[in-house]
Amino acid sequence: MADLSWLLMNTRTVVENSIFIAWDYLDRAGELGNPEVACRVLSASIENMMRNGETRPLMLSNRAIDAYLNYRHRLTLVSQVNNGQSD
Repeated sequence: MADLSWLLMNTRTVVENSIFIAWDYLDRAGELGNPEVACRVLSASIENMMRNGETRPLMLSNRAIDAYLNYRHRLTLVSQVNNGQSD
């Protein structure tokens, strides 16, 4: 059972470190936006990648950053369309 607890602790550490790296980058870049939404998008992205076998924290955080920025971009586009604006 000790092996399972180590795996769970290691997984949690990887997730936490990956979210921290992504959060820190987005905050410093001025791209963080709503903290609750950012947390949900980053967590979901990282957890999904880990379910698919990715465990490298830097890769997880970089892809989560991309996922979050794409999410915000899509929200901006939807908002512009709903408000009758175009590029």
